[in-house]
Amino acid sequence: MTASDHPLDHCWYAVATAVAITDQPYPVEICDVSYVIWRGSDGALIAARDRCTHREAKLSLGTITHGCLRCPYHGWVFGDDGRCVAVPSSGDSATIAPTAHLDTLQVAEQYGLIWFSPGEPTQPIPSLDVESDSTFTRLNTNMEIWDCSVTRMIDNMLDVAHFPYTHAGTFGREQEQAVPNFSLEQLDDTFFGYKYSVVVNNEGEAKAMSGGGDDVIGLDMSTGFALPYSVRSTMSYDNGIEQTLFMTASPMSAERSYFTFVLWRNDDVSTTGQQIVDFEREVAREDREMLEQLSGELSLKRGTLVDVQSDKASLEWRRRYSAMVDTAI
Repeated sequence: MTASDHPLDHCWYAVATAVAITDQPYPVEICDVSYVIWRGSDGALIAARDRCTHREAKLSLGTITHGCLRCPYHGWVFGDDGRCVAVPSSGDSATIAPTAHLDTLQVAEQYGLIWFSPGEPTQPIPSLDVESDSTFTRLNTNMEIWDCSVTRMIDNMLDVAHFPYTHAGTFGREQEQAVPNFSLEQLDDTFFGYKYSVVVNNEGEAKAMSGGGDDVIGLDMSTGFALPYSVRSTMSYDNGIEQTLFMTASPMSAERSYFTFVLWRNDDVSTTGQQIVDFEREVAREDREMLEQLSGELSLKRGTLVDVQSDKASLEWRRRYSAMVDTAI
């Protein structure tokens, strides 16, 4: 294992969907550093720097045969645990130096996502109890790349005040501008945030989400964060439908980020699942369109931004995030 002294190198990041890791090496970038992920001979995930130990060629441009990754430059072959098992130019009988082996990194599969940590993780992957609830069905979506800072994305995910404006094309209601005062609390063992009720438009594709009903409905929600870059929202409709929306982002660079969301529903989604996913994708597209117009990272310094009472969740996330990365707010 390799290690790093930066706190963010000891976090878990969702970098791909599980179905995306097939029979080819999968390139990943976290904080401007390139990595590669593939499945070994037994199907187990393997992660390492995207750099051959010989002449630093990108291993993600190579090929996989029987779970072994072949470098595209000189054909060196890496197998389970990143061990170099073949150096073609040296012949079959040559001794392979220990320094030829790759330093493998932490990688795991959970919630239909591939999670990766550049260093030794100091905390677990966010825990979602709904995953083990047999009354709920999980719906996964593709991994996207957004041209904006991950810090702005989390601020947006925690914010309810933008609903009437940014999401006017999906569920936002112009009439519902005022955000009632709310209190922050520990929602469960993992997520910290707030509970609230909203009135939303329920027309067109939105009815797949709500299961029908009037064109304007109310629903009870909660939204909370788990450091560094995950947010969970729960939604409860009057008709008994419940949904958990898990959103997570990962920093490729200062202004480029991975993003995906996972849904859990307690209703029959055999015929409506794709409609529900498509509606949530449109909601995410509205956020993306807004956020990609903003340059730079969200400031963490106290007083740089003007905060109001509806920004309490974001302010608390920024405070805790700053403490984690040792940046004053």
